[in-house]
Amino acid sequence: MKLIPGQLTLAQLADIAAGSGDLQLDDWAPVDKSAALVAAAAAGDAPVYGVNTGFGKLASTRIAKDQLAALQLNLIRSHAVGVGAPMSPEVVRLMLATKAGSLARGFSGVRRDVVQSLLDAFNAGFVPYVPCQGSVGASGDLAPLAHLTLALMGEGEALVDGQRMPARDELARLNLQPLTLAAKEGLALINGTQASTALALHALLRFEGLFATALASGAMTLDAARGSDGPFDARIHAVRGQLGQIEVADIYRGLLAGSAIRASHREGDERVQDPYCLRCQPQVMGACLDQARHAAQVLVREANAVTDNPLVFDDTMVSGGNFHAEPVAFAADNLALAIAEVGAIAERRIAMLIDPGISRLPPFLTADAGLHSGFMIAHVTAAALASENKSLAHPASVDSLPTSANQEDHVSMATFAARRLHAMLDNTAHIVAIEMLAAAQGIDFLRPLTSSAPVEALYARLRQDCASSPADHYLAPDIERAATLVQDGLLKAPHAPLFA
Repeated sequence: MKLIPGQLTLAQLADIAAGSGDLQLDDWAPVDKSAALVAAAAAGDAPVYGVNTGFGKLASTRIAKDQLAALQLNLIRSHAVGVGAPMSPEVVRLMLATKAGSLARGFSGVRRDVVQSLLDAFNAGFVPYVPCQGSVGASGDLAPLAHLTLALMGEGEALVDGQRMPARDELARLNLQPLTLAAKEGLALINGTQASTALALHALLRFEGLFATALASGAMTLDAARGSDGPFDARIHAVRGQLGQIEVADIYRGLLAGSAIRASHREGDERVQDPYCLRCQPQVMGACLDQARHAAQVLVREANAVTDNPLVFDDTMVSGGNFHAEPVAFAADNLALAIAEVGAIAERRIAMLIDPGISRLPPFLTADAGLHSGFMIAHVTAAALASENKSLAHPASVDSLPTSANQEDHVSMATFAARRLHAMLDNTAHIVAIEMLAAAQGIDFLRPLTSSAPVEALYARLRQDCASSPADHYLAPDIERAATLVQDGLLKAPHAPLFA
């Protein structure tokens, strides 16, 4: 893949996360130009932040010319203080690529060697060991990016087949040379929002498939409960004008078209309206789609952004605050709301299915309730996960703790805002998996009637891995198998919307 700095698309970022192909940069002129200006500043006598001064609260401390390389090395060593589980290879690949793209725009003053080292690491499959905790999302994702940089220098650790090993050994195995830093380069590498952005992007990419599967599970549940497709009438959604809602309603109509189950109760059904969890699916899921698309716009912009400090413009260097990750934090918080709501409405549909007073199916979806408990406690699991998501959805961006002796006195908490999305996605995937199992069980009770062709295809795929449950059995393995199908995108609604 040709890396065109500032022009990465969401589709390209998805390929980068997956490790598909190599990255190549053709235009080195902007890099060379800004590197020359920094080299001149390092050779001069004027104080320039990050080149010949200390950092943060120590910015007024001058550093001698013969100590400038040591200054950058010490910066990386002192800032590699992260803790916690390692970031996934997908996230680290996004960090490597977006940092390379940002530096290659030519506003950071680094040499070719730095950008090439990032590209070589990505292309060779080198995955730095980057602990996931330790960044407050301002002054850059300092600790995570310092761990990434330290590994490139051969002093940190690498992640190899899920295990930690000395980075120098892995660099040698891959025939990669350790990176040596010059003036400002350490600061350019650790300033920036690439860790929080990578975490949020990976969550966004995961959510796209999960969202498409939740559309399918909602359609399957509606038919299992013999609900009405009337609320999906295009005229209803057109007069409101919310784009996501309009698009989602169209998908539901396509999913349910031709259902014999629906045809069986068009006449003589005494119910006037379905519960909100069925009737308002376009409104809820459409709003979630709109949120996800807005987040995608913000995160793709950020993936292409220059976010270190100071920046090099023509013949001068200017200090600013592009490293503040507030846009990423807001995008992640909005994604958290959408992920939580997808799980919340799915949990309500499970509760509706097991309630015979609403679904008109056997209690707890078992033919001999009392002797068998059916999906009673599977719903409890879904409720527990939905409740966890409520707590996790609390906005992280409204929190701020001053750091660096109050020099960095307002921070975004973007890295946690993005990191917590992955736990929420796992929770919601399991809720949707439980709904799929429950909806399929409901359809079993309506046989020989059939649902629509799309729903029957999804039912058949689920049943390949998860058999019907006419009597109580060990259900947890079925939930895990269904969750794997959900996570792998094998139960998605056809023609589902994209976030880009």
